[in-house]
Amino acid sequence: MEDPELEAIRRRKMAGMQSSQQQMAAQQQLAENQRQQAEAQKQAILRQILEPAARDRLANIRLANPGFADSVEMQLIQLAQAGRLRQMVSDAMLKDILRQIAPQQREINIERR
Repeated sequence: MEDPELEAIRRRKMAGMQSSQQQMAAQQQLAENQRQQAEAQKQAILRQILEPAARDRLANIRLANPGFADSVEMQLIQLAQAGRLRQMVSDAMLKDILRQIAPQQREINIERR
């Protein structure tokens, strides 16, 4: 036979745990919605400042190196917001920007002895 007080404590604990889980789920949903809105705003800005060929190139870069693509996108958005982009960024302009931003790769030589 169970003690009624013990059963009441268990119910209260269970109710508290369920409410905290619901709050965490709501917070996670809110954070996900905010992230999606920010991503949608970023993509809208990029559609305004990049020509289709440049967007394709940036999408290919994202597949190969997502971190580098994020930094390039943020720099392009900052340039646009600062008013330093007078026209849409073409593929050739994006190539030049990428050359300036990309880290210089070292040449690796392997010698057999």
